[in-house]
Amino acid sequence: MGQLPEKIGKYKIVREVGRGATATVYLAENPHYPEPVAVKHVRFDDKVKDEAKWNRRLLKLLKAEKAVASRLDHPNIIRIFDAVIEKDEAYVVMEYFPGESLERYASFERLLPLHRTIGIVFKCCMALDYAFRQGIVHRDIKPANILVDEHDNVKITDFGLALNIGKKVETDSTFIMGVGSPAYMSPEQIKGYPLNQKTDLYSLGVVLFHLLTGRLPFRAANPAQLVYKIINADPPSVSQLNPDVPEQMDAVIRKALEKDLYSRYKNGAEFAKDLSAVRYKILDDTAVPVDTTRFKILRKLPFFTEFDDIELWEVLRLCAWRKVDERVTLVQERDPDQRFGVVLDGKVEVSIEGRQVLELGVGEVFGEDGWLDDRTHRRMVTVVSLTPLTYLEINPAALALATEEVQDNFRKEVTTVLVRRFAELARQVSQARGSATKGDYTATGGLDLQLVDD
Repeated sequence: MGQLPEKIGKYKIVREVGRGATATVYLAENPHYPEPVAVKHVRFDDKVKDEAKWNRRLLKLLKAEKAVASRLDHPNIIRIFDAVIEKDEAYVVMEYFPGESLERYASFERLLPLHRTIGIVFKCCMALDYAFRQGIVHRDIKPANILVDEHDNVKITDFGLALNIGKKVETDSTFIMGVGSPAYMSPEQIKGYPLNQKTDLYSLGVVLFHLLTGRLPFRAANPAQLVYKIINADPPSVSQLNPDVPEQMDAVIRKALEKDLYSRYKNGAEFAKDLSAVRYKILDDTAVPVDTTRFKILRKLPFFTEFDDIELWEVLRLCAWRKVDERVTLVQERDPDQRFGVVLDGKVEVSIEGRQVLELGVGEVFGEDGWLDDRTHRRMVTVVSLTPLTYLEINPAALALATEEVQDNFRKEVTTVLVRRFAELARQVSQARGSATKGDYTATGGLDLQLVDD
């Protein structure tokens, strides 16, 4: 960290509040204004290769920001007071707002109460509606660009590309195509089509989805797959991902995330109106903190190692936490029930036709055969608790409503368990059998043929 400057222009610097690749933000005092301000300060360095080109574009953006700032005066948009451009440096002076970005509340364990989330997004809708009426489209709506304080005062930041001064043209498509963060981009942004206010409403719909569920509507292992899903796939239902969300919200999310521009909300006011209708039907504003005890228990189990945190929260929402005494039959042979379980505490015995097969302890799966058998769905084994038992019960009917990631993880983990269990049982059986036949040749990726003389 460099030395704190005493002044930038006429502004007295109080302390540093943020730092990026090319910009530093300071809390500052204006001798002619009673309230503190934030100063985003950029230093130019033409000595570094490619910096000169970047600096020229940055100057152009900062000049454009001056014009944009003069047109925006809304309680939910950070006000820009000044933009000063000099030979070796530039700085933007803006309203200081002591809130945090919505990124803090975009994980399931930190989700805001439903009524607060709706209220915050409602204010964003009205701010974007106002901005568009001034001829401005944000193009990079995401949780990081929305600030909120403890009283739910909301401020949208980085209005106009000139405020994105920590990003470079060559590496950030925002400057090239007018697109923002990939996960929040609208289909038309990805395709490089001309943009209007509906692209901001789509991005705000993604933000709303994220704040309601703790996850993004479209997730992928790589950018190409993410782009494909944004353009072609339908988002999951928010009410299924979070039971606290009323079903009416599903229709709001669907309309906000419409791929067809004509079917999407036409303006922020329309979006806000539908949010108000959902908010009106929520009777209970009391918020109960999320209990992380069960999450921590699952997180420690090897079975769930490959599950992301948000997927683990989803597992907790769709599965049942069960407790039974010892000698309770949990799975019965030839029963068509497809439910299966993961042992959390205690032991179970697996048997066939009254004969013991094996014992399973903490972290082990039982009863999965009925789920994996796609033909008869009938049990091949019996499972009985040997001790007082706590287990996670997975109902395939509920699992069918889960996200693709959760379903795939369950199938992968259960299949892996079965393969290892089969190998161990085969090893035990082999102890009572004779010696194995030894092969004369080893196949290496294909058949090796040997000519034999008559």
